Parts: sequence; structure tokens; C-alpha cells
Amino acid sequence: MSTSTLVSVEAEPYAFEFIPAETALVIIDMQRDFLEPGGFGEMLGNDVSQLRRTIEPNKKLLAAWRAAGLQVIHTREGHRPDLTDLPPAKKIRGKSATTIGDVGPMGRILVRGEEGHDIIKELYPLPDEPVIDKPGKGAFFATDLQAILQNKGIKKLVVTGVTTEVCVNTTVREANDRGYDCLVPSDCVGSYFPEFQEMGLKMIKAQGGIFGWVSDSDKILAALG
Repeated sequence: MSTSTLVSVEAEPYAFEFIPAETALVIIDMQRDFLEPGGFGEMLGNDVSQLRRTIEPNKKLLAAWRAAGLQVIHTREGHRPDLTDLPPAKKIRGKSATTIGDVGPMGRILVRGEEGHDIIKELYPLPDEPVIDKPGKGAFFATDLQAILQNKGIKKLVVTGVTTEVCVNTTVREANDRGYDCLVPSDCVGSYFPEFQEMGLKMIKAQGGIFGWVSDSDKILAALG
């Protein structure tokens, strides 16, 4: 396959066409605290298996993307150690006994540099793959993601990761407003809540693809050859 040739992926609401060399794989927040047993997500009572099912499909897609020499970008949600980029409203939201910045199972919760903040080993970034440290839900807010995409000549995105209804959806909506077409493989994104997974994907592909396209990783791998 030539990475400069237009390829088509079977998707909803209709086929997604892209030139691989102009398309980035953006893997959202596959962090230890969210996905690993004993992490912050599980501490809050969430079923991490709902997110962990996305690991294998992401591994296969990431391996194919790397083998083709295509652009990979990772994101992590988290804050500066001094918490100066943490809005007070976000700190207290949920009224939990343990909040952002407090000590959790894998270090301080959602703080950059802590064990729980880092990406799981199964999808760990290579040295030449940019990692976007974002203080919010969307990958474009208060980051240099758009500058990187522009500098690399990226025009379309394949967006994976967690969680479907929060950081994935927010990033896809941000990207849509900035003129990027987004393809979301349903098996590569996950939510702690199955009903949110279903509705999050429906929101993306509704009304003729109001925010983007939905497919699955096997169809993308087939298109890559």
C-alpha cells in the first residue's frame, strides 16, 4: 500500500476516505489510573474491564500504523504538580473524599509524572511519538496538538481511547470545529458504562456524521492492507 494513495474504510454513516500519510492515529488517555486494576478508576467503583477490552484492538491498530510509518499521537489527562492549571470547580466536582492532586493507589491522582498518570505499557509511546499532556477533557484545549497536526500536514484523524462519552467525544467535537474529519473505531474506544458507550458512538455518527464516522479496527486494518 502506498501511504499517499486514497483509501476507503467501511463506516457509518458512510465510507470514510483518507490518505494515510495525511492521517494521524490519536490515542486518548490510555492511562494506568483509568485502566489498571487497583487504579483510581477502580477505586471509584468502576469496572475497569469495560476499558481493558480496548487494549488488544488498540495494540493491533497501533502496530499496523507504526509498521506503515504513519503519525501516532498519544494524550494523557493530568495537571501540573503544583495544580496551578486545575480549576477549583474541577477539583471539588463529585464531592469525593479523594480528589485530583490527592494521593491515590498509584501516586497523586491525575498529576503529571505520577505512576497512575502514565500510559499503560501495552500501548507505551515510542520516543518519536508526541505525547499531549492535556489539563482538560479535549485534546486541543491548552495544548499544542493543533500546531503539531499542522506542522505534520495532518488533515484527518483516527481517534481511539477512553472514555468514549467524555475525552474521546470532546476531542472529536473539538477536531470537527477545527476542520478535521474523525474516524472512531468502536472496539478501540471504551466507557465504564455500556449505555454511555452506545450513546457516545451514536452521537458522533448521527445526522449524517455530525461529528465524525464510526467503524471498527478490522475494517481500518483491511484498508491499510
